[in-house]
Amino acid sequence: MAYTRDQAIADVTAPGQPYELIDGEVWGRPCRIFKNSLATLRELFEETRSDATFLVYQDERYSFEEAHQYACRIAHLLVHEYGVEKGDRVAISMRNFPEWVLAFNAVTSIGAIAVAMNALWQTEEIEFGLTDSGAKVLFADQERIDRMAPFWGNLEIKVLAVKTDRLLSGMTALEDALTAIPACAMPDMHPDPNDRATIMYTSGSTGHPKGAISNHRNILSALYAWEAGFHSVEFLEHEGVPSETTPPEPEHQPATLLAVPLFHVTGSHAIMLQSYRSQKKMVSMYKWNPVEAAALIEAEHISSFIGPATMTGDLVEAAKETDRDLSSLLSVGGGGAPRAPEQVRSIASTFENAMPGTGWGMTETNAIGTGIGGEDYLNRPESSGRGACVLQLRVLDEAGNSLPSGGRGELQVRGTSVIQGYWNRPEANAKAFDGDWFKTGDVAYIDDEGFVFIVDRIKDLVIRGGENIGCAEVEAALLEYEYILEASAYAVPDDRYGEEVGASIYCTQVINEDHLREFLLQHIARFKVPRYMAFTDQPLPRIASGKMNKRQLRDEALDRFLNPQQQPGT
Repeated sequence: MAYTRDQAIADVTAPGQPYELIDGEVWGRPCRIFKNSLATLRELFEETRSDATFLVYQDERYSFEEAHQYACRIAHLLVHEYGVEKGDRVAISMRNFPEWVLAFNAVTSIGAIAVAMNALWQTEEIEFGLTDSGAKVLFADQERIDRMAPFWGNLEIKVLAVKTDRLLSGMTALEDALTAIPACAMPDMHPDPNDRATIMYTSGSTGHPKGAISNHRNILSALYAWEAGFHSVEFLEHEGVPSETTPPEPEHQPATLLAVPLFHVTGSHAIMLQSYRSQKKMVSMYKWNPVEAAALIEAEHISSFIGPATMTGDLVEAAKETDRDLSSLLSVGGGGAPRAPEQVRSIASTFENAMPGTGWGMTETNAIGTGIGGEDYLNRPESSGRGACVLQLRVLDEAGNSLPSGGRGELQVRGTSVIQGYWNRPEANAKAFDGDWFKTGDVAYIDDEGFVFIVDRIKDLVIRGGENIGCAEVEAALLEYEYILEASAYAVPDDRYGEEVGASIYCTQVINEDHLREFLLQHIARFKVPRYMAFTDQPLPRIASGKMNKRQLRDEALDRFLNPQQQPGT
């Protein structure tokens, strides 16, 4: 009988193995936990100190040891100058600068809670995030500081500014604040595995973004689950018999390219935190540019890249159009939104040594969920893969009955990496959980081999280039405009981003679209502003219950948006 993936996972996580799983609980929910896992992020950072290169950004380079020493000084500043205690929230809002990583290291090492704020947020969203989280200190760069000007002075919060030249009154440049702090040890404030470590904001189907709460065990279980998954692939390749040959030392240090935002779990967990135990060099980009990415892959010998379909598609085109040597690239991962099957095949055919991979995960599961790569992915490009070893998956129909293989319904998940819930949102928690099971809002089916296929969404969301956009939030911003009486937002298919935001709008006067977009930018981030708008002087259609008939509006609008040449007068 052939050695199977299930057998490989069972062997990797068996008693006596480094990734042994035992019965435990997280947030009071029974689950499987790693017996030999590090307990906290502080231990992760301390035990991976070395002289190997860790962080590269333009002309800045830090070894793992140098990054740790820098984080110790930031932690000293937070504790002894800003009075940060265990459980206090400390927010981070900036581009993928080294200071994002160093601040996160410091905050979580002293038992405070790192609040990862979306750097694309505009003024009102930033004010909401700071107020909602009750952050005591904020690390922010110039772009974020400029957006804070309209409400600065309304909040009691200290700001440590990064890479700035214009500060608002009362703010302090981080570099200046650290001048008086010499090399020092990390403050003696040790978190517990069950202490809250992060609040990651995620857009939902209703209202404001929600802050997903994770503890140290949640996050570390995700990291160890990825590692166990990698080892199970090796077991599968050798049919459960450990290889007797020692693999040759790689010519270059393993390296990954950071092009997705650190305020997403893909950036912070799958890329940044995974780099510690693997001693992987992380090369950060100021902003996404596929030509520059190809140059960095060649110069820094990048071996792995993770990005949404938009970025990986760009990289495939850059590889074809440039003469860069991209042979160091071994894997091109994805997530956030499905790739077109053609792109999956083109990754394998375009790069000399790289194979495609992808996965499904959520902020609420700390980025893990399912994974697939190599031949499995090439043979099933529509699949998101099979479940992680510390999670259980099920599919339920509308009546709450568990469905057999192939049955389509809502995908639910439970296990070690699932969040506690949402910060200060008991009503959202009640809707999000079915007992210990988290309701993903995704419609899916699981085939006979355990491969998951995401086919639709229950939640009213647009996923644009991996960014979740709550339709209700877009609609609320539209309704702030003087002449708009009703608005309905929805997803419009898009070749580059997967989906774009569309909106049907009932208004009392003719509206200039450019003026409306400028108005919306005062309320919501640019990526949430509808690309497509359909205006009418009639009330929007509704179903019998009185709710907006979104399906009809979307179907009518799609024909107009995607086939404009067929419209009267064009």
